[in-house]
Amino acid sequence: MNGGTDPLLRVAPDVKLGKGVKLYSFVNLYGCEIGNGTKIGTFVEIQKGARIGSQCKICSHSFICQGVTIEDGVFIGHGVVFINDVYPRATTPDGTLQTDKDWKCIPTIVGKGASIGSGCTILAGISIGENAMVGAGSVVTRDVPRDTIVAGNPARVLRKTGERGKT
Repeated sequence: MNGGTDPLLRVAPDVKLGKGVKLYSFVNLYGCEIGNGTKIGTFVEIQKGARIGSQCKICSHSFICQGVTIEDGVFIGHGVVFINDVYPRATTPDGTLQTDKDWKCIPTIVGKGASIGSGCTILAGISIGENAMVGAGSVVTRDVPRDTIVAGNPARVLRKTGERGKT
């Protein structure tokens, strides 16, 4: 699917869509890459430079900003927000509106097979390991090891997931 076939989709011409990608109405995609077989829910925005792997599920109302890489087989729940700036400001010290030159995009990576529950906030520069699980509503302020379940504000380790991401 692309923006040309559904008037309720906004898919910029520079978006790279893999085979079998499913887009629901009211998505906003620009300058990003989406892997094969991935599903993108309603009211999702994915910014330039973000990369989504194959066979992922991105649920409605999520925001994936520049600098975020989501590997294959990842689940992103409803209303998940990624942040890419450690010190966000609207203006420079002299009061002028910031431009791309005035801030640094801090990359974030979500490892293969990880799951992020609804309503989570993922701060800039975080690495979420393969098969990790982040509980709904968590605020992730530090790296999450692979095969680990975290939850809370700030997210804390609860336990290991077990073999191959099974709880």
